[in-house]
Amino acid sequence: MVSRMFRLETEVDKSRLDLLRRRLRDANTAASPILRALRGTPGERELPLQVWALDRSGTLAGGLVGHTWTSWLHVTYLWVDERARGAGLGSQLLAHAEGVARAERGCTSARVETWDFQAPGFYRKQGYDVVCVIPDYPPGITEYTLTKHLAGA
Repeated sequence: MVSRMFRLETEVDKSRLDLLRRRLRDANTAASPILRALRGTPGERELPLQVWALDRSGTLAGGLVGHTWTSWLHVTYLWVDERARGAGLGSQLLAHAEGVARAERGCTSARVETWDFQAPGFYRKQGYDVVCVIPDYPPGITEYTLTKHLAGA
């Protein structure tokens, strides 16, 4: 039950969002020695990682967008144009991102979320293991979270 001492608001407020993030980060840092040790180090920040595939005319044929944080690569988006599918481009994009994450950023693991109609089978073929399944997210669709240990890391 919420006390009558508080007023609840539903609005987008960037300054409150930033304040909430700082306070949550501070609380998490105080509670976790691992997160505390990251404070002030390069590993504390997410670093964008983007890989683009362009055809001979310079048109986007595919791409991977993600970031690295601590020792993890997080793949946010991986897309290949229909005309380029089946030729291994998705595998190349993912392998390249994993290589950069491992060799240049010290990542030892990778993670991705995908829906049942997208690419869980593709990621399994690339060595990813399903660690979470959320049915009906959104309704009628199943979301998968997959992870992979980056060999040689």
